[in-house]
Amino acid sequence: MEGELQKLISIVVPVYNEAAHIRTSMAYVGKICDDAAIPYELVLVDDGSKDESWSIISSMAKEDARVTAVRLSRNFGKEPALCAGLDAASGDAIIVMDADLQHPPEKIPEMVRLWQEGAEVVEGVKSSRGKEKKTYRFCAKLFYGMINKATGIEFDNASDFKLLDRKVVEAMKQMPERMTFFRGMSAWVGFERKSFDFEVAERVDGASKWSLKRLITLAVTAVTSYTSAPLHCITILGFVMFLGAIVLGIQTLYMKISGHALGGFTTVILLLLLIGSMIMISLGIIGLYLMKIYHEIKGRPRYLTSRVIRGKEEEK
Repeated sequence: MEGELQKLISIVVPVYNEAAHIRTSMAYVGKICDDAAIPYELVLVDDGSKDESWSIISSMAKEDARVTAVRLSRNFGKEPALCAGLDAASGDAIIVMDADLQHPPEKIPEMVRLWQEGAEVVEGVKSSRGKEKKTYRFCAKLFYGMINKATGIEFDNASDFKLLDRKVVEAMKQMPERMTFFRGMSAWVGFERKSFDFEVAERVDGASKWSLKRLITLAVTAVTSYTSAPLHCITILGFVMFLGAIVLGIQTLYMKISGHALGGFTTVILLLLLIGSMIMISLGIIGLYLMKIYHEIKGRPRYLTSRVIRGKEEEK
């Protein structure tokens, strides 16, 4: 056990407008690690905060050599911030958690223990989603159910609260896509996995930074990154419409031959509206995949850093 404890644990925390509590929250995380005799470093990634978050975490990094502060050049979003944190982390294993302590730091010793027992990915599974709105909970269940069936990867009650062995992180770095989905990437790489249950705690301060627009964007990225099922749905829809056209064609010819043809203006309008809607939806789905291809072909970096403070000193 003593030999195992010499291995460094990096704790990656994306930060966005968390000035009100980030110092006290990270002090609590550090206390948990110190009490469990876990050697650690904190990698705090400021994702273009508009408050004093960078000022606070940069001063923390200058005061404590175990704190690394990374500042992105603008707000890129949580997923790129996670990538920046993984790139900056130097530990033998990396824990990813939220700054608001909804991921309970008390679970860190258990995560490290499971890693020491041979797990290469230790993932937190939500036993309770906390005080989420019923509509949000329903949409999350529907979304993950769809992803599970489309990809064969279990995402139910999954979270970003994970410990990743160094070899897992290096494997994820080989995945070149620009538009990332951390939960999907960490699931896709495989490796020996163990899980633990946790209850989502109350935020220590403020409100969630996840707007409806951001959640929809994340959902679209997840679906288009890990399954082509929507494109297959277009093909199936085309066959259904084709069969429907055959049935209507036969009916129309029969009515014409039997002399019972009626003015079908209303029917024609409804069919045109139906077919037009289906075509627009299909074009929209194809457009999403073309957009992803466009972003990947451009080859822009996932994020840009403006400042990095490591070991009490700022890197040039």
